[in-house]
Amino acid sequence: MTPVVSLRGASLAFGNRILWENLDLDIHRGEFFAVLGPNGSGKTTLLKVLLGLQELTTGTAVLDGRPVERGSRRIGYIPQQKNFDPDTPLRARDLVGLGVDGHRWGVRLGAAAANRKIDRLLELVGAEDYAKVPVGQLSGGEQQRLRVAQALATDPNVLLCDEPLLSLDLQHQQAVSGLINDQCRQHDSAVVFVTHEINPIMDYVDRVLYLAGGRFRVGTPAEVMTTEVLSDLYGSHVEVIHSNGRMVVVGIPDATTHHHQDAHAIAGEAG
Repeated sequence: MTPVVSLRGASLAFGNRILWENLDLDIHRGEFFAVLGPNGSGKTTLLKVLLGLQELTTGTAVLDGRPVERGSRRIGYIPQQKNFDPDTPLRARDLVGLGVDGHRWGVRLGAAAANRKIDRLLELVGAEDYAKVPVGQLSGGEQQRLRVAQALATDPNVLLCDEPLLSLDLQHQQAVSGLINDQCRQHDSAVVFVTHEINPIMDYVDRVLYLAGGRFRVGTPAEVMTTEVLSDLYGSHVEVIHSNGRMVVVGIPDATTHHHQDAHAIAGEAG
């Protein structure tokens, strides 16, 4: 199969600080691909590379056989969850509508067709009941459902998700994760899911890229999320414990070696 995302010899550095280097990676359509690692390891920066917002230091990044480019309609993007101001007048359906034709200037053409598509997207994410409610009056989980709908408006080949579950309760984490997985499986999109915790998406993930201390490891969760692999990446003992279907990482590497990460940032990577 031809990969939808392909990195070859990819390296990214800021001055003397290397986030990752010599990364060769192929991601295929219909694959749920998780990106894990401590804060500052380059997870979000990898998404910026795929969005055409950050140039690689060395190597190439290709999307659907062509170099990545800014503003590609082949990519859907779900940003980190940030609540709208309570006084924001934008309605829920208007936010979703920005994903349908927000890239165009002037008066909306084909309004009836656009509205039908917005209605379908709202139904897809279960947001019909609050379609006309100002987004600032919605809960964080409801707002994030709308961001999912907006990202799916172009039926993207690749869906990039930047910590989409942050600040959501367990119920909304499960709902949003399920919506994203449905897009992956039913519409054959590749999902690149940046997260600090693998447990909410454990049932969906095909492969993992774990970034730490300028190094990385790629493989299935069973191959990567182990005591041996994480200890090797961090350069000190890290214990991976499985309990009641969840995964917990215990052990704090030398903060001065790994970009000054605190205990919460590292231990939270997998639960």
